[in-house]
Parts: sequence; structure tokens; C-alpha cells
Amino acid sequence: MGVPAFFRWLSRKYPSIIVNCVEEKAKECNGVKVPIDTSKPNPNEVEFDNLYLDMNGIIHPCTHPEDKPAPKNEDEMMVAIFEYIDRIFNIVRPRRLLYMAIDGVAPRAKMNQQRSRRFRASKEGMEAAEEKQKIRQEILAKGRAVALSEVFPRESPCLMTSGTEFMDNLAKCLRYYIADRLNSDPGWKNLTVILSDASAPGEGEHKIMDYIRRQRAQPNHDPNTHHCLCGADADLIMLGLATHEPNFTIIREEFKPNKPKPCALCNQMGHEVKDCQGLPREKQGKHDQFADTMPVSEQEFIFIRLCVLREYLERELTMASLPFTFDFERSIDDWVFMCFFVGNDFLPHLPSLEIREGAIDRLVNIYKNVVHKTGGYLTESGFVNLQRVQMIMLAVGEVEDSIFKKRKDDDDNFKRRQKEKRKRLKRDHPSFIPGGQFSPQALGNRSSPQAICNPRQAAFEMRMHNSTTSASPNTSLTPDGSPSLGGGIKRKSEDSDSEPEPEDNIRLWETGWKQRYYKNKFDVDASDEKFRRKVVQSYVEGLCWVLRYYYQGCASWNWYYPFHYAPFASDFEGIADMPSDFEKGSKPFKPLEQLMGVFPAASGNFLPPTWRKLMTDPESSIIDFYPEDFAIDLNGKKYAWQGVALLPFVDERRLRAALEEVYPDLTPEETRRNSLGGDVLFVGKHHPLCDFIVEQYKSKNTEAVDIPPELCHGIQGKLTLNDNAVLPDQVVESPVPMLRDLTQNSAVSISFKDPQFAEDFVFKATVLPGAKKPAPVLKPGDWEKTNNDGRPWRPQLGFNRDRKPVHLDQSAFRTLGHTMPRDRAMPGLYPNAVPLAAYGSPYARPLMGSQQQIPKLLPSKCPLLPAPLGCSTQLSSTAGAAPLLAWNRMLQSPGQFQPAQYQGLGPMAYPQRPEDRLDRGRQVGHEGLSPLLALFLQLCPVILPSSVYRVISLSWKST
Repeated sequence: MGVPAFFRWLSRKYPSIIVNCVEEKAKECNGVKVPIDTSKPNPNEVEFDNLYLDMNGIIHPCTHPEDKPAPKNEDEMMVAIFEYIDRIFNIVRPRRLLYMAIDGVAPRAKMNQQRSRRFRASKEGMEAAEEKQKIRQEILAKGRAVALSEVFPRESPCLMTSGTEFMDNLAKCLRYYIADRLNSDPGWKNLTVILSDASAPGEGEHKIMDYIRRQRAQPNHDPNTHHCLCGADADLIMLGLATHEPNFTIIREEFKPNKPKPCALCNQMGHEVKDCQGLPREKQGKHDQFADTMPVSEQEFIFIRLCVLREYLERELTMASLPFTFDFERSIDDWVFMCFFVGNDFLPHLPSLEIREGAIDRLVNIYKNVVHKTGGYLTESGFVNLQRVQMIMLAVGEVEDSIFKKRKDDDDNFKRRQKEKRKRLKRDHPSFIPGGQFSPQALGNRSSPQAICNPRQAAFEMRMHNSTTSASPNTSLTPDGSPSLGGGIKRKSEDSDSEPEPEDNIRLWETGWKQRYYKNKFDVDASDEKFRRKVVQSYVEGLCWVLRYYYQGCASWNWYYPFHYAPFASDFEGIADMPSDFEKGSKPFKPLEQLMGVFPAASGNFLPPTWRKLMTDPESSIIDFYPEDFAIDLNGKKYAWQGVALLPFVDERRLRAALEEVYPDLTPEETRRNSLGGDVLFVGKHHPLCDFIVEQYKSKNTEAVDIPPELCHGIQGKLTLNDNAVLPDQVVESPVPMLRDLTQNSAVSISFKDPQFAEDFVFKATVLPGAKKPAPVLKPGDWEKTNNDGRPWRPQLGFNRDRKPVHLDQSAFRTLGHTMPRDRAMPGLYPNAVPLAAYGSPYARPLMGSQQQIPKLLPSKCPLLPAPLGCSTQLSSTAGAAPLLAWNRMLQSPGQFQPAQYQGLGPMAYPQRPEDRLDRGRQVGHEGLSPLLALFLQLCPVILPSSVYRVISLSWKST
């Protein structure tokens, strides 16, 4: 899920980490779509070695797309997922490894968040269904009919949970997809593909990180491997930093807020469910089948360069006069650890730390002030020094009171400004403004005209407004001219200046806030020191667990934070003596057990019948785990999705005891889905490892064998035979009816297991020996004004620091010369001349020293001429160089070049059009003239328009 608002804050504070993706689009020839050759060099001018796909971040946009209608069935969903992966592969083009990771059974700490999200989704879905049914009844009462929109079932978020039939089918489809691409796509020719489906326990992104950690610990690992991770969660940024790999990039969809969405009732654009009138969709013309297409562009992708983020953090975290040796890698780990205090998937954030209020900057400043007293860093390879963390937390606790008061002042000021804005808009704006495609737009703000959608609905709203605001005997006008209803009719609540605010019983800005907080949130007195210490100890355990999870893997599958709220920073006193050890040998839940722990009763159709009964039967021993309704505490927030769902925590022992009675009812297929699996490795026939794997199947070796690292780009691990393997010369059946079977398969698959280490092994959080630091890329405002040698800084575009900027070649300038008016002199537009040093221009001359290129005004063999007024007679000794006139020297002075200054150079800038061919005599035929007259004729094309020059030239030739 990630950290809310973290990426937005990070991209604004460190803008240079973002690079827009260059994507090669497929072309069509005679109606046939030509596939993209991904074996060619990457158009982003960077070559990636490994691509990791956090598949749950791909499944969701494919099942709930924002730029096209949702798929109608699972088959369409699978095809959409294939197309999405193809698009990511086309952008990144990995050369060694493609790792696909689907979320499996999560640790218990994560299951609590999954439980909260799925119960919320079920409750919101039922409320939305009730609202739609109410509006539908109102529409039917008016004598109109409304068609039901075809949308995916509201339980679809629950589909993406390990143990469901959908996830099992997804694994089958991905195995087919991988085999198909290994057989047909040249970009997959030498690629190693690893699929970790939902049967393998662990979250997708953490399975990826665990793979990277274990490969880095191998002697054959390349320390300069360029990793690219695809995912939208903000915590991927912290996970990427935690690897300490110098070349780590994240690719994700570019976030574009306020996208238009169709009405959930009639599936039309331009209004919400509450405003739906059930009107039929208007006929849009000949191509009416495109009328329901949402007017948005295709989603684009961006790169997040963690090497650039490391540059920023190195600049920000570097401290002088430390009592210990400064280690940038250790400071990176401390920065990642401090980000946990503003929120993560496993712990609630501290009440005094809000990321939107600059909490991370505040923590960094306190960290830099206190680190001189701590005597060292807060963390080391995923382990926390609680004594030093206590000093940081108590420093935050000292300013908690002022933070709460400032938050209240800012909130009051914001409400006051909003109230004044509403009054100003009500006074200055018309009483009714049409919305949608009829809404007024500021000049220049609309990039493209919106498609007209349901004008009948807009006309209906205008008529209704006119009928309600028409003058009547009981209607008077206010001083600003708007109608005012008399007769004692009260103004509606939505027209009032004040909006209803949720009641805040805590009042953190007033004295006694800590007592009120513990009384309202935990139902205990603040004087109960024993309970407060229990809350703090659980939170400290959570901090240690999360950091260990990021750097070493899951320390305990059973641990979780047993409260809905966090303590205050000022309560972190005496934490240095608190234990932070976790039980060893814990095991994850099984897939169906996880479904019982996170699903509401409304989603019981995904479970076996007897298991489902435990959710609904009043006599069930665990019926209290599945409340039909529950409270949502806004906790100082404005929207319900920001609040805290007050759900009971699942008792693992009671759950397992209840499931023991229904385990015998599972069918063989359900038993298979309820078992834990592992990863599968795929290669094609051209891969060096292919023959080795085929030989294992021929020998029927049942024991695990080591991968020869020299055959697989240094990848190491164990291989074992797979019962449902993809084998050469065997048909691979398509699980999607609309796709063909693979009758000539040459790919092969085999079970794969990461290298194993002792349970107490510690993966070192450091840069590996031999790793090369990437070249710096920051701009002057982010780093320094000049380079080390004093030259002006040239901003970097994309990944390649030597990338040439896009320019127009001579044919493009010639086209402009034919199409644009010659007398056009508007500033900021293309001038009627080639810029100085135009490519291939016959009037460009060699550069002299550090001078810029300028047009040649005189032939190289021209004798020395008397200098006109204001001109210089000094000539350069450079062979073939023209004399530098004062006019030339002025133009080549730094900062003087402006395209619009050269409007008069048109006739000598382009190859001539037919009517200009008479101008060619301007360079020859002046031998017998006086030097001053020859100079005048040379300057004519510069100081006179082309039409005037042609008249002079024709007159001169006739004489």
C-alpha cells in the first residue's frame, strides 16, 4: 500500500529524481500491427540488466483501468495484464533477468492492514449499492428507465488475495505468457525469467528484495548490475535505498489527479451518482460506438532514479565535526528508519508527525542536531540502537505541544481563507455555471477540446435551475442581484458558509491533550503508566520488526502491533531497556487461512461452504471476527478513507482451532490451492542454461542441483524438477480461450529456490566492493553553480549525460522556409533564417577559438576592403576565415543570440526557391566594382528584404 503522500513530497523536494520514459510505439502497416523489436537498444539510452515486476501493482490498473472501460470477464483481464507487461518490457528492455512476483501469504502485521482495507471496501460497496438503488427508484418514480452499467463485481479487490481461484488462474496464465514470449519475442532470447506466484509466501516487493539480498551475498554477483523495479508503492523507494545498489531505478505510472470518472449508475461522463437523472445517452453520430470512451490520454510512465536521490541525501545528511567517522551508507539507513515514523503498512504514524506538515524534514533536522550526542548511528544492517533512538524521540517530544498548536492555527487559517473564498465566489460569480464540456475555460488552459457527452443532461440541469430561480411574488433580490427566497424559508445546509466538521474530543492544542488522548483512544487513564509502557513497547517492537523486514527479511510471521493508535513521542522514555527479540521458527498462514483472517462475511463466496459458514453462523466460535458493521474513527481527518477502522483483531489460536473442524471438508482442488509453493525459472532454447535444465529432466534427477553461475549471468540457487513444467516439443495449452495454443514450444521451466543461509546470518547493508559510483547528474540549484573546472553547467536530459539535444536538420529548415511567411517577425516563433552554426549551411564558416558560428559575409579570396564606418579591418590569421566586422562581433558576444534578431537573413539561409534563383549573382560578378560598392552588394541580403534585393539585382543586371 505504501506511505500516503510520501512520493508527492519526495518528488517536490527532490525533483531531479524524475525522468520521463521514452516509449517506442508499435506501428501499423496495411491494418496489421507490427510488433516492437525489443532486442534493439533501449530508446532511453540506458541498458537495464534486471527488471522486477511487483505484479499486484499491475493487476489493479488492469482490472480497474482509468483510461478505458473495465474488462467484462477474467479472460479480458488476463489479456490486459499481458499487454501491460509487454508495455513495461518495451520501455525497460532487460538483458539478463525478468522477475515477476505476486503477493503471497503476508506476515501477520500486514494482514491487519489487508483486513482493514477489505472490510472498508465491503462497507463502502454496500453503501454505494444502497445509494444507487435509492436514486434508481427515484428515477423510476419519474417515469424514466435507467440501464444498469456493466462494471466488474465490487468484490474484485478481494480477488487479488492469495488462495482465491483468480490468483491460481493468474499463475497458469502467466506461465503460458512467459512460454509464448520466450518462443516468439527476440528481446526475450537470452533472458532468464523467474515467476513467484501467489502460492509462494511473502509480499511481492519483499520477495524481490529477498532475492536481491541473497544474490548480492554470492561471490559471482556483479556489483554494477542495473536494477529496475516496477511498482507504484512509495515504500519501494525506501526498499531500493536499503539494497545499497548504486544503480537502482523504479518505473511507475505517472500520477495525474482529478481524472474524470463515469457515473456508477448509467456509466456516462459529466456527472456523479447523486446527480444522475437516468437520461439515455445521446447519439454521437456515425461512430457512436466510441461515445462511451473516456476523454483521457493513455497512462504514461516515469523513472525514479535512486542514484540521484542518493546524491540529494548525501548533500543533506553530510555532517561536519562528528565525534565519529561519517559513513554515508549508514546515514542512508537512518533516513529510511526515520521515515517509518510518518507511517508504513505495519504501524500507525505518531500523532505529532504528519508528512504533509514536513515531518521528515523536522526529523532530519533533529537527527543532525542530536547525532553529535548519540555517539553513532541509529541503525546497522537492519538492527536498531534503542538508546540512540530514545534521544531522537525525546527531542521530538519536546516540541510536540508546539506542533499541535501550529497545526490548529494552520487549520483555522485555512478554514478562514476558504470561507472568504466562498463568499467572494458567491458575490462575483453567476448563480449557475454549467459543468462538463459546457463549463467555461480560461484561454490557453484547455489543451484539447473535450468530447460532447450527454448534452441532454446538461440542458435538463439548466432548465431545472431556471425554473427554481425564476422570479415569483415571494422572491426578492439581494444587494448583489441574486434571487432571495422570502416567506421564512430557511437556506439549505449546503448553501451555508460553514461545513459540518467531525467532533474532536481530543483537542491536542489544549492543555491536557495526553490525558484525553489515552482516555478516548485506549479507554484508560493517562496516569496508567503500566499500560502506556505496554503501548510504547509494542510500538518499539514494531519499529525493530519493520527495519529487520526491510534489511534482513521477515523476523517473525506471527508478530503484529495490537493497537489501532500510536503513542506520543514524549512517551519513548526508557525504551533502551526494552527487548526487541522475536520468536524463531515461525511459519506463515496457509492461503485459505489468510482469507479467513482478512475477508469480511460479504466475501465468503471465495471460501469453501463450511468455512464460509463460520463467518455467518451466530453459533460460530469466531463470529465476533466478522462484524456486520463497524465504526470508523476519523482521528482528526476529514474523509472516511483517512480514518481508522475499529475492527477486532483476529486471535490466531482461536482461528486455527475453529478451522481444524472444517479442514476435512476441503476438496482435492481446494487442498492444492491451500498449500504453499515456490518459484519457477524459465529459459528459452537460445539460453546457455537451457541444455543443462533439459538434461536434468532426461536424467530424472530428483535431488536439487546448483545453477552453474557462468551459464546464467551469475545467478545462483537450487533447481528441482517441476511436476507441471513447460517442456520443449510439448504443447502448451492456452488458459485463455481467445489465445492460441503453443504447438511448437522450445522453452523449458524448472523449480527454483534462492540460496539459503543460516537463520542468524546478517546481510551487510553496504556498497559491494567493485561497485562504480554513477556520474553526478544534479543541476546547479540542486548541487553547485559550476562544474569543478569552472565551465557553465549543462543540464542532463534523461539517463545519458552526453545525449544530444533534438534539433532541426536542413530539410526541416527548408520546409519552414517554404511554408512560413518570409516577413514574419513575431518574437518567440521560428525566424526566417537558419540559426547560427546551422547544420550543413553553405554560409557557415569555421569556428575561431571559442567563438560561435556566424554567416560568412565575404568570399575567402576577397581583397582587403576599406572599412566602412563602424567596421573593423582586423583579419584573423586562421586560413579561410572571413574578416570579423563589428556587426559580427556584436552578434557573437555571449548572451546576445536571439532567433528573432536574424529575421533579415532569410535569402541566404535556405536553398533558394525557383523565384529566388536570380539572387545567385550576389556572390559573384563583383570583381570590377569598387570595394565599397562590393561590400554594399554583399550586405544587401542582410539589410534588405528579399523582394527589394531582387529588384535591385535585376535593375543592376539590366544596366
